[in-house]
Amino acid sequence: MSEIEKPREQIFVTQATLPPFEEYVEEIKPLWKSHIITNMGEKHHTFETTLKEYLGIENISLYTNGHSALEGIIEAMELGSDGRKSIITTPYTFASTTHAIVRKGLTPVFADIKRDDYTIDPDSIRDVITEDVCAILPVHVYGMPCDIESIQQIADEFNLKVIYDAAHAFGAMWNGRSLASYGDASMLSFHATKVFNSIEGGAVCFADNKLEKPLNQWKNFGITGPESVEYVGGNAKLTEFNAAMGICNLRHIEESIEKRKSIFKRYYEKLKGVEGITLPNFPNKLEPNYSYMPVLLDKKYKSTRDELFKTLETDDIHARKYFYPLVTDYACYKDRFSANTPIAKNVADNILTLPIYPDLSLKDVDRICAIVAAPQR
Repeated sequence: MSEIEKPREQIFVTQATLPPFEEYVEEIKPLWKSHIITNMGEKHHTFETTLKEYLGIENISLYTNGHSALEGIIEAMELGSDGRKSIITTPYTFASTTHAIVRKGLTPVFADIKRDDYTIDPDSIRDVITEDVCAILPVHVYGMPCDIESIQQIADEFNLKVIYDAAHAFGAMWNGRSLASYGDASMLSFHATKVFNSIEGGAVCFADNKLEKPLNQWKNFGITGPESVEYVGGNAKLTEFNAAMGICNLRHIEESIEKRKSIFKRYYEKLKGVEGITLPNFPNKLEPNYSYMPVLLDKKYKSTRDELFKTLETDDIHARKYFYPLVTDYACYKDRFSANTPIAKNVADNILTLPIYPDLSLKDVDRICAIVAAPQR
């Protein structure tokens, strides 16, 4: 095949960040000597320690993925045991957020979002509070912080727990603190598509030391001793291979975020004047992790979101309608839970996340921007 005939390289919305191959090999070599590859071994404990140092937190429990971590929080906090069976959350999120609530026998109550940052609206939270609500589960969407102060004020007023879905927030800082350090607990995801990954993985960052024991027991079948199983737990332990990947990637996280920043700035430079497009606006207190590049389209834009999506796809550029559809529109939830969330609906119908990852070239960013900014075809 000649140079001219070579197919264009596909550009996906994200790409897994990997450390140098030799570095990972060196990290896993000791496993061939110890033969301990799971059950919270040496790499697991090293990973926990380095994460605590990086995040500036005191308490963390590693899980096999972020979803299991979220279920672990609900289980360890014994939410629902006092008779209150509802948790307020957002429909503008990944399936996992709501699934965790429902799988634990609780009822999701949906509040609307703010149009400026796509996170849950505290005023809407107040509108849906009832005596049956036991917790609030907000989401730091695209690494943008929720209105932490207002949410905590509501929680204190109504005696509610606050659990943050911080799957997008690794490395992001709010007011000088890691976003993972807020609330009663925060869930982190280390999935391959995230800013930071351990291939698969997740964690619970928590404030109350008393949660350490049940969090660690829940992910290990409820085992409390060699011959003791006190409750019905699951199996959500992070393997040594995943922990080793996390240890390696953590060494390069600052470099990775810096590369994302340069790509984000290029997008901003090329798209800031395009009519009909709203770009992310970071508040002053935020040190972002540049995890996603969302663009919100309105009626002034040259085409619909779906048309732009297809145009990019024609050029081998795979953006993502993220989050679309709303959780409340999923087949498994449609007509099951009521929700009055018009802002979330409008955003879901008009948002598109463009490719962003450390190895994405600025040349490719320029090509993407040229398509987005071009006159109607």
